[in-house]
Amino acid sequence: MTYQIPDEQIDKENCRCKGFPLYGKIQFVESFPDIKVQIVDAFPDLKVKLVESFPGDCGEWQIVESFPDVKIQIVESFPDIKVQFVESFPGVSN
Repeated sequence: MTYQIPDEQIDKENCRCKGFPLYGKIQFVESFPDIKVQIVDAFPDLKVKLVESFPGDCGEWQIVESFPDVKIQIVESFPDIKVQFVESFPGVSN
């Protein structure tokens, strides 16, 4: 059985999930996340490129310890969105 993520939860046009941007400064948390993320090797909803600065494009994440734009929790099941880490061409998958 696979868990399908509702399309209305992901705003592909504005690169948002549950109203939160899918780019910017990201903090990983153990509880009370803005978005729950499952990391996958294939068929992601979002391709993520980790950057050191200026995470302004869809799918660009800068990992921070404080003052995040979005708080992310890594989960094994029932994610809000599935992500795959890439070296190039980040963004929402079609």
